[in-house]
Amino acid sequence: MAQPRCPRRRSPRLWVAAFSLLLAAGASPTPGASPAPGTATVAHTGFGSDVPLQQYRALRRMHAHSERMSHEGWLDAWTEFDGRGFRYQIVAERGSDTVRNKVLKALLKREQELIATGDFGRGELTAENYEFGPETTSDGLRYVTITPRRRDVMLVDGRMVLDRAGELLRVEGLLARNPSFWTTQVNVVRHYARVDGTRVPVSTESIARVRFVGLSRLNISYEYETINHRDVRTAALNAPAGISRVSGR
Repeated sequence: MAQPRCPRRRSPRLWVAAFSLLLAAGASPTPGASPAPGTATVAHTGFGSDVPLQQYRALRRMHAHSERMSHEGWLDAWTEFDGRGFRYQIVAERGSDTVRNKVLKALLKREQELIATGDFGRGELTAENYEFGPETTSDGLRYVTITPRRRDVMLVDGRMVLDRAGELLRVEGLLARNPSFWTTQVNVVRHYARVDGTRVPVSTESIARVRFVGLSRLNISYEYETINHRDVRTAALNAPAGISRVSGR
């Protein structure tokens, strides 16, 4: 009689299955980073004066690893978005084949599919997707509660963090819906900055609790070359603590 597999022997497969479903958490809603004027967020952040994001080219640095398992991988890719959609070209990679192929490359492919089908709007900071709570202040920062209007893996149940002038600094909280049975909690932090008048994501951190595996992390940073067909450089922007860089090449 065949013996049932123990959780330890299943862990690599479970980790890949669970973490591969975190693609929505890892994909910052780049094309919709600046909500349209007239939404409820205008009163909080001044989004109405934003320059719409119509094009960008950025070097994306990606790193995923599991604390309990020996799975870790890095990937650098040039990413582009414009009227023709989202494209990417991988320029460097190292680490676990499983992580690179089943998580990092799968994330880029999934983002391409979401943009092609128009589903990326499900994650935007708009009144259609969120209810915006009262504002509080602390240590010179402004905090606005955001409550998803539906259980969706593209939405975050948490808060927006703004500076004194109302600039969006980050969105943080738990995914409104766990991607799978294997993930019991997914915490997401998305960092933003204004570059050449346009607000764009500069890094994303996702931490998931996976059954039988423990904590798994996904970190992504962006270095922009062009935004709206204008040359820009954001390499000087310091990535928040915890963002891993590809090194040793």
